[in-house]
Amino acid sequence: MDETVAEFIKRTILKIPMNELTTILKAWDFLSENQLQTVNFRQRKESVVQHLIHLCEEKRASLNDAALLDIICEDVDLFDMKQFKNSFKKILQRALKNVTVSFRETEENAVWIRIAWGTQYTKPNQYKPTYVVYYSQTPYAFKSSSTLRRNTPLLGQALTVASKHHQIVKMDLRSRYLDSLKAIVFKQYNQTFETHNSTTPLQERSLGLDINMDSRIIHENIVEKERVQRITQETFGDYPQPQLEFAQYKLETKFKSDLNGSILAEREEPLRCLIKFSSPHLLEALKSLAPAGIADAPLSPLLTCIPNKRKNYFKIRDK
Repeated sequence: MDETVAEFIKRTILKIPMNELTTILKAWDFLSENQLQTVNFRQRKESVVQHLIHLCEEKRASLNDAALLDIICEDVDLFDMKQFKNSFKKILQRALKNVTVSFRETEENAVWIRIAWGTQYTKPNQYKPTYVVYYSQTPYAFKSSSTLRRNTPLLGQALTVASKHHQIVKMDLRSRYLDSLKAIVFKQYNQTFETHNSTTPLQERSLGLDINMDSRIIHENIVEKERVQRITQETFGDYPQPQLEFAQYKLETKFKSDLNGSILAEREEPLRCLIKFSSPHLLEALKSLAPAGIADAPLSPLLTCIPNKRKNYFKIRDK
């Protein structure tokens, strides 16, 4: 396949939102169903594009094939980034006379937005901006922490109207790592249980056991380690975890006692407490607890459900 054709196809595919990509490729009908099934559409878009270009090279796509893909894309109502920018900016400027909005597009159908907030009477504070990353044709945006929380509803309104979605999804999920947030929100990490491949059986690996130990105890330890390893892989998979730094649990419960006249039992207000787990890489740390013998397997679902529930802030109340 000619390099010019490859570049044309690449640029065309990059314009297509991920949620429309499979539909458009099937409408193109150049790549077979079997070929499309070899593509992991949960990867980063750059990786998906590279795989698709490789498949096109194998089939020796021509300029006519590339042109047909471009025509199909034009027939689809794709996201208008220019319209989004204008609409977003107007909404903020109408509500706040003094506000500075800047945009930067990326190849992942995302736009980075920098907002310096002012008021009706003060100029925008360029030293304390809010950063937002919005992914086109999705109800998701990622926002940096901001001291001006009073502007959060306005920001949500601007994103909702400009994106033409009914609402922007609010999620109790926070991290300093954008790639990990994206992986969790868009479920781009490998969620399928993968069998742990190793050329050395567990029984033959070093388990740190005393060679003088009773053989029955050694066997029991091996069986237990195999059980823990199996449960850990079924729970977390055999792939790197998204990087989060903490998980926070707010508990509200009422004191229960069979004793009459207990001061706490008569208390109408619930007892409240806050539990926070923190680590430079929390999910990997949780994954290592049972194999290290620090916790029993399986771990509590409240700890293992973080990626699937797409949240690391929890409120737990008595039913």
